[in-house]
Amino acid sequence: MQITERPVALVTGAARRVGRVIARTLHGAGYDLALHYRSARAEAEQLAAELQVRRDHSVMLLGCDLDDDGERDKLVLRTVQRYGRLDALVNNASAFFPTPVGEATTQHWDQLFGANARAPFFLTQAAAPHLRVRRGAVVNLVDVYGERPLPRHPIYSMAKAALIMMTQALAKELGPEVRVNGVAPGAILWPESGKPPGEQQELIGKSALRRVGKPEEVAGAVLYLLRDATYVTGQVLRVDGGRSLVI
Repeated sequence: MQITERPVALVTGAARRVGRVIARTLHGAGYDLALHYRSARAEAEQLAAELQVRRDHSVMLLGCDLDDDGERDKLVLRTVQRYGRLDALVNNASAFFPTPVGEATTQHWDQLFGANARAPFFLTQAAAPHLRVRRGAVVNLVDVYGERPLPRHPIYSMAKAALIMMTQALAKELGPEVRVNGVAPGAILWPESGKPPGEQQELIGKSALRRVGKPEEVAGAVLYLLRDATYVTGQVLRVDGGRSLVI
């Protein structure tokens, strides 16, 4: 093990969509990366190869199902074994699908709470001793629907509410050494399942900025909270074009 001079970030769900852009943004800002993926191995390998061209020995891949307690808890250990440090954790991996009352199952509950609340908590718990050494930070990808429920998605909304409370609770538990914050994206990349595409234009029309957000804008907020917001903790930064003002 050789301790790198560069800061190190572990990003979950990093192979695709917003997580991929977060990884690129942090890497461009000088972070070495541990990139978690579940099933998108090909996309993760392509991203790692792209970033390694820019800076050799700066990326490692960690494939696992975050519902597997044993494998999940090894992510932090493997990161520290490789780099000798951990400065940042980005809990980006998520699950999203409808669970209307009358159709919801305990399996749905376990899937949504597992991805959106259980995994972020236990990853943060595992990372906390290493983050304390570096006076590091955690960013959780939350959702405005954790504050105001989305119709037909009660379990998802409750799970994201738990993640928001986790953000606040762990900011108190892990301070003063570790900061914990959240980012709540708006209409950025539409969910691949669970919401009709036609609803996107309706949401955009209700937002103050009247446009779709860019993944880079979410990634910029994550970088700000990790690197620059040295007196900010326990907060949720809404990157939603003002959608939450009228939702």
